[in-house]
Amino acid sequence: MTRLVRTRDELAAARARLVEQVGPDATVGMVPTMGALHAGHLALLDAARTGCDVVVASIFVNPMQFSQPGDLERYPRPLEQDLALCEQHGVDLVWVPTVEEIYPGGPAQVWVTAGELAAQLEGPNRPGHFDGVLTVVTKLFAAVRPDRAFFGEKDYQQLILIRRMVQDLGQGVEVVSAPTVREPDGLALSSRNLLLSPSERARARYLSAALLAGRAAAGSAAAVLAAAREVLTGADGVDVDYLELRDPELGPAPAAGPARLLIAARVGSVRLIDNVAVELCP
Repeated sequence: MTRLVRTRDELAAARARLVEQVGPDATVGMVPTMGALHAGHLALLDAARTGCDVVVASIFVNPMQFSQPGDLERYPRPLEQDLALCEQHGVDLVWVPTVEEIYPGGPAQVWVTAGELAAQLEGPNRPGHFDGVLTVVTKLFAAVRPDRAFFGEKDYQQLILIRRMVQDLGQGVEVVSAPTVREPDGLALSSRNLLLSPSERARARYLSAALLAGRAAAGSAAAVLAAAREVLTGADGVDVDYLELRDPELGPAPAAGPARLLIAARVGSVRLIDNVAVELCP
């Protein structure tokens, strides 16, 4: 049965009881979320349930990740629905802290800064966003004390930055990634998809189509990018912010071997991101 806790003290006590029931070698898995759970989140919960003895999900809409107050206020918070989904997917403990619980005394005065990578790709469009992400994830890790934490590959830049943070700060958490979950036509699952009109939803398909065309090109970096751009040439109503090829750690693209093709674009007023792994040939 899934238990809901609100405070750090309740979390610590409930976690201790769950670990005691399993034994001293129990592994604790965590899935940090902002709620409004969809199939992508559920895949992470399932992965945690499969790989860990105790599963903790957090639901916290982090104000440090929003540059526009209106976006924070409009963010969906279907808590009862989220709790029901956590129950269905075998989550042991759901921590739903208040803003005051995470940021006692007001906004954080000390932040985790994301470094040079945070100024690239998503950075120019979302200044300060990754600092907010890393700061809150650090706080969540400190409270939950997971052995493993599960994140989706759709937010690939975020995933890489969290991995770097864990390594650089010695947090002792294994960061486990899960593949992007897609709708039947290939569009990456996102809560933002619900904001698309029917015509915009049809055009949004161009993002994944471009990425898959690039991956299918399976040649040089130039060939991969050319194939993706050719698809986007006919994408009326899709305003591309960037289409970039990087190495798996988001450094410069290699001449050959594993790489990552990433895209961000606006469809109407909705900004979407996506990425795929590709293999480059010299």
